[in-house]
Amino acid sequence: MKQLKYIFLILTSITVLGCGAYSFTGADVGNAKTFQVNYFQNNALLVEPGLDRDFTLALQDLIQNQTNLSLVNSGGDLIYEGEITEYRISPTTAQANSTAAQNRLTISVKVNFINTKKEDADFEKNFSFFYDYAGTGQLVGAQKDTAFEEIFERLTQDIFNASLADW
Repeated sequence: MKQLKYIFLILTSITVLGCGAYSFTGADVGNAKTFQVNYFQNNALLVEPGLDRDFTLALQDLIQNQTNLSLVNSGGDLIYEGEITEYRISPTTAQANSTAAQNRLTISVKVNFINTKKEDADFEKNFSFFYDYAGTGQLVGAQKDTAFEEIFERLTQDIFNASLADW
């Protein structure tokens, strides 16, 4: 009986220690303890007020929610910086009377990721995503909020995956 207790204790210890480093998000933060997200300036031809602030906050929120890293204003182990390079509305399908049946909002960002703990993980990449909506409507109010939410969700997740996903 005493041997059974020891075997159970050893197996439990191995299981707990073996799963301790696993993250359900697949994030590999390595030795990093902190991150910073520098302000993403809106350098697109069309300027949407508040877009830069909202995107910066969305990226900060996603990283905080999917890792145990602490957000800092400077000196972060992981640094995200870049710019919004595109904010474009364009027709995607036309109707017989030469009007758009559907429009597409596209937002693109250029990201420079710096990992001060693992320099071979650094990158500079472009990310882009879109939201389609009816050509008869305007992108205002709640529909604009929904569009931004969907685009930001995809962009920030793609950035997270490129910088921290280990699969």
